[in-house]
Amino acid sequence: MKENHLKLNLEKSELLIIPACPSINHNLTVQLGTLTLMPTKTARNLGVILDDGLTFTDHISATARSCRFILYNIKKIRPYITEQATQILVQALVISKLDYCSSLLSGLPASSINPLQMIQNAAVHLVFSQPKRTHVTSLFISLHWLPVAARIKFKALMLTYKTLSGTAPSYLNSLLKAYVPSRNLRWITDRRLQFQLSVAQGPFQNLHANCSSVVECTSNLNPDRRISHHLQKTAKDPPLP
Repeated sequence: MKENHLKLNLEKSELLIIPACPSINHNLTVQLGTLTLMPTKTARNLGVILDDGLTFTDHISATARSCRFILYNIKKIRPYITEQATQILVQALVISKLDYCSSLLSGLPASSINPLQMIQNAAVHLVFSQPKRTHVTSLFISLHWLPVAARIKFKALMLTYKTLSGTAPSYLNSLLKAYVPSRNLRWITDRRLQFQLSVAQGPFQNLHANCSSVVECTSNLNPDRRISHHLQKTAKDPPLP
C-alpha cells in the first residue's frame, strides 16, 4: 500500500469469513495496529453489503429501503412534472441503484430478488401514474425495461460476450474459455463455456448455464439487442406489488 501511496482506514476495516460454516469455530482475530478485528456477520465493500452466507439479504433490504424513500419523494412532486421528467428521475435515482453491482445477485432464488422487483413495479407505476394493481408487463415494454432478474442476466451475459470478443478488460479472459469436449458430441456446435477456478460454483452456478445458452445468440453485430430480445422472450412476468 505504501508503494501506491495508500493508507489503511482502521475505522472502516472489517473482518468477514466466507463461508460461515456452523461446524467450524471461527476463532480468528486480526491485529491492525492498535485495532483488533473480530469476525462479523456483514461487511460493506464499495457500497455492497456482504454477508457470511452470500445471501445478500442485508444488501437487498438496504437497497429496497433506499429506493422506497426516493420514490416517496418523487411521488410528492409527481403532479407538477411531466411523464418524461419522471422517467428521467426514476432511471437516474432508482433504476441505477437496482443495477449497481446487480451481477452479484445472479443465481439467488426469486424470493430474494422479489423486494427489488417490487421496487421496479412501484417505479413504473409512478412514471405512468397508474394504480399499484395495474399489470406492469405492458408498462415495462413501453419503457424498454427488463424485469430485475432479466436485467441481472443481461449484465452478466453482455460481460461474457465482451470477454469472448476481446472487448472486456484483459484480466477477465482467464476466468472463462470455450469448452472443448474430449470427443465429438451432438451439441459441439453450441459454443458452450468452461469456467475456470471456482467461478461456476455456489450462487453463480446457474449463471454458467445461462451464459452457455445465450452465447450463440450474440454472434452478430448487435449483441446487446439480441440478448435483450432473448431475455424478453424467456423472462416470466414480474410479480405485482
